[in-house]
Amino acid sequence: MARRSFEEYLASDDLATIEDDWIAEIERDATDLDYFVSLAQALATAGEEDRARGLLELYDAELLERGHAATRLELLRRAGPLVVRFNKMQREVLATLERLWGERPNYRSMIEYVGLHRSIDTPNKLWDAVVRLQSLQLFDVGAIVAMAGQGVGRIAEVNLPLETLKIDFDKKAGVTVGFRAAAKLLKPLPPGHLLRRKLEEPDALARLRDEQPTELLRAVLETAEGPLTAGEIREMLSGVVSEAQWTSWWAAARKHRQVVASASGRQSYRWEASAAGALAAVRSAFTRAEPRARMEIFRKNAVRDDELVRDMAGDLASVAAEALESDPGLAFEIWFLLERAGRLPEALSGEIDQLTGPAVDSRRLLAGIEDRLLRERALAMLRERRPDWLEIYRDHLTRESDPRLLTTLADALAAADRPAFERWIDDLLAQPRRATAAFVWLAERAAEDEWLRARSPLRLMQQVLLALIADEFSAYRARLRPLSESGGTLPRLLAHLEPEQGPTALEAIRRASGLESYQKEPLASALVMRFPELREENAGGPLYATAEAITAKREELRRLTEVEIPANRKAIEEARAMGDLRENFEYKSARERHEYLNTRVAALHRDLGRARPIDFAAVDISEVRIGARVHVAAADGRQRTLSLLGPWDSRPEDGILSYESDLARALLGKTLGETVALGNTSFRIERIEPFRSA
Repeated sequence: MARRSFEEYLASDDLATIEDDWIAEIERDATDLDYFVSLAQALATAGEEDRARGLLELYDAELLERGHAATRLELLRRAGPLVVRFNKMQREVLATLERLWGERPNYRSMIEYVGLHRSIDTPNKLWDAVVRLQSLQLFDVGAIVAMAGQGVGRIAEVNLPLETLKIDFDKKAGVTVGFRAAAKLLKPLPPGHLLRRKLEEPDALARLRDEQPTELLRAVLETAEGPLTAGEIREMLSGVVSEAQWTSWWAAARKHRQVVASASGRQSYRWEASAAGALAAVRSAFTRAEPRARMEIFRKNAVRDDELVRDMAGDLASVAAEALESDPGLAFEIWFLLERAGRLPEALSGEIDQLTGPAVDSRRLLAGIEDRLLRERALAMLRERRPDWLEIYRDHLTRESDPRLLTTLADALAAADRPAFERWIDDLLAQPRRATAAFVWLAERAAEDEWLRARSPLRLMQQVLLALIADEFSAYRARLRPLSESGGTLPRLLAHLEPEQGPTALEAIRRASGLESYQKEPLASALVMRFPELREENAGGPLYATAEAITAKREELRRLTEVEIPANRKAIEEARAMGDLRENFEYKSARERHEYLNTRVAALHRDLGRARPIDFAAVDISEVRIGARVHVAAADGRQRTLSLLGPWDSRPEDGILSYESDLARALLGKTLGETVALGNTSFRIERIEPFRSA
């Protein structure tokens, strides 16, 4: 029987039948709160308040008898004055809450925490307290929650005085989260949720993985609030599907007819309610999609349904025929897609000759082919079929972005016309911004190709350093930065520089704002080592130290560059991901640490470049020198032993002085029998001997 609205009852002057219909609706669906409340409120507004109150009291009694406590609580909130008077409302609300959550561990203490144990004088305050209790009950002891970065865990403790939760996750136990942050950071997992099942039913999920892979995928996709990428699916199934199992499991699971992949954009997957629904969804997505998105849909669904695939192939063939002149690259891609699928129509079979023949604009053809492998195929076909292929290759070298294809093009040009290839290299070094991808390829290849390094080493170095800060190369900086590291292009270019180029190269390195200090220092040091005349007269001179101290400093440098700086970079990225950098203490702290580490690494590079080990066997003990131990005595009989080592070895409390200290300078050059003032006392040099380190 169709439901009647209040207006229909009123129009038919048939209010007497409302009660019978009301009871029938309770029997049909007692939880349809919207129907009962809206009809009762309409009755009350029309002057039938007593009738509305009687019907709601009947409804309320049925909810209590059937155990629908959650629906009853919402009834009291939305239509409370028509159900019970306010002086009884708090008592009824508490009775309902008791039915809902009375057996939970912290129910009593939470009631007191939100103030429901005290008399509340207004409806707003009462329901505010109930809402607070509802939010707390989501996170009571035993509740299962998910948290980004931590996974799934169980709430182990609720501390009401401190307003904190303690949660035991698989990855880490005892994680503390404040009440205010809980709503943002924690996601309660209802029964049946896949992540909850991972905690409660690991064996059942493992059986699904092995026996019914598509059902496990279904459980994932039906749990999700929207489509999921393969990476997100993999993350949700971590601990269920291992790394070794993933490839075979995923290949089997996604073949189900009800799994539908997204038509465009970032690849994602969803579960359709039926196989027919999935086919309809694919057809609809294919019809709405742009040509290349249609190709992707065809590729992903080539074995789903023969009729569907045949229809899609026919549509794509029509698109290719229309694009032969307007977009030859698209036509080329469709031709090969249909050929590989065995769906190429007879009408298109001969068009490939036209696409790669002399009549087609090769630049438009290659620019329109987005797939790298197909561009490579097109280039090979053009070489076979076009007498002007060398000109095509030279032109495409400045337009291609894929490093592997650039290698193919360059090698072909170098083999067929070496002078033309060398001219292209020189033009690229002169104006790298006209072909950014090709220049980056050249800079990377030069690390392994000595001929390229020797061609114009200073120019290549200068252009790489400029590219690091040029806007045109912003997309390539992640590839350019490693060129300064050991084994990269920049260090290897140094061996090809002429002496007269040294000062210019050193200035370029020191001015390179695209490199950090710890990257510039090794380059500058290596250049100075190659051309010693570049060493500045006032650079501080040698820094003498024991071999042990030099080894320790080298180990510190290794730890900073290989451990602490990479960890700091990761900390900066994690802090940046947290949001507003102006109020982000973690980000500011990580950036300050970044500056300190770079400064320290630069100083270590500089000092290690000056460091010289002290040769104790060669110390001349005819006078006080670096590396000597000096025994002195005062007139009152006091004696002291002082050793002169480097600043890295200085331990004044043990009598080991840095030769840069004022006291050491007073001793240097003194001979046996001479006196030296140590504080207010004069000491006579009694003995000089080489220092022997422990």
